[in-house]
Amino acid sequence: MAAGTGSCEMRFDSGRPCLDLVATGAYPTEQLSHPARLREWLVGSGLVPAGTRLDAVDDEWLHRFTEVRAYVTELAHAELARRPALRALRHINTLATAPPPGIRAVRTPDGTWRRTLSDAPACAPLLAAVARDTVDLLTDPAARALLRQCEGDNCRRLYLDTSRGRRRRWCSSEVCGNRERVARHRRRTTAGSGG
Repeated sequence: MAAGTGSCEMRFDSGRPCLDLVATGAYPTEQLSHPARLREWLVGSGLVPAGTRLDAVDDEWLHRFTEVRAYVTELAHAELARRPALRALRHINTLATAPPPGIRAVRTPDGTWRRTLSDAPACAPLLAAVARDTVDLLTDPAARALLRQCEGDNCRRLYLDTSRGRRRRWCSSEVCGNRERVARHRRRTTAGSGG
């Protein structure tokens, strides 16, 4: 559980921010259930540097991000099934034409460098960043060839398979892979005991 949220901890291991956004809708319960969860996702995905004030994030942002998530999900599943998703593609392409957030490097008081946004975070540029990431995924044949859906029971997560040999079956070996190993062990134990 994520601290203080009462819902699943967000994971950022899909291989791309657009797929990490898709993952927030791949659970039985909505992971982007309120603006604070969207703020958490924006920082965790790397779209917004840690420590950035996200006071403007509200229900409207939440609605727009979940809408974009639906389009990205539709496009990714269409790619896996080798079928078109023209409405979703039009929407993503339109969003991708907007400029993403500007960034800059600043030196911290201790002398290290830190990435910050050049302006206060705004919804449209952050949606543009997700849309551009989706376009990059769809138009990069090498990345697109790595797109997979988790084979875990009841898991709908998508990820890029960057494993050696490209034989990864689960979104996470520690989560879905472990569930599969435990279930397999139970089946063997039950079959071995005759019950």
